[in-house]
Amino acid sequence: MPLPAPFVSSLMDIEKEWIDYNGHLNMAYYNVLFDRASDDGYELMGMGPAYARERGLTIYTAEVHVCYVRELHLGDRVTASLQLLDHDDKRIRGYQEIRHVDGWLAATSEHLALHVDMSGPKVAPFPPDIAEKVAALGAAHAGLPVPERAGRSIGIRRK
Repeated sequence: MPLPAPFVSSLMDIEKEWIDYNGHLNMAYYNVLFDRASDDGYELMGMGPAYARERGLTIYTAEVHVCYVRELHLGDRVTASLQLLDHDDKRIRGYQEIRHVDGWLAATSEHLALHVDMSGPKVAPFPPDIAEKVAALGAAHAGLPVPERAGRSIGIRRK
């Protein structure tokens, strides 16, 4: 079975409790949507809840950069993608997009995830079976273009 390039989540609904006093999706819940999609993507690489429970190994997020592109509202339905941009023996750099069911871009997120031995907790190399799955998904994503919004930094541009 070919690996998805990029991985795309199932359809997700915006929940009423997530709407803030401005009438749109509160910024924190964009991260919930990204997290739900990345959980599914990491499950594809063998690093889901059973991995943590049975092997005492998991993924921790070390850094995230979110860009809010267009507001989401109650009643909107979205998907979120996950593209592996890079990985090594302990880390994964991922890029995600939340897209409205109509196709427009709502937000992007770039993250650095660490593979963690929960007995420490401490950063640890992927076991061989997981490293193989990470490498396979990385290879499936290697042919994708690097997203225009990847690698952004925060700053005030001055003339």
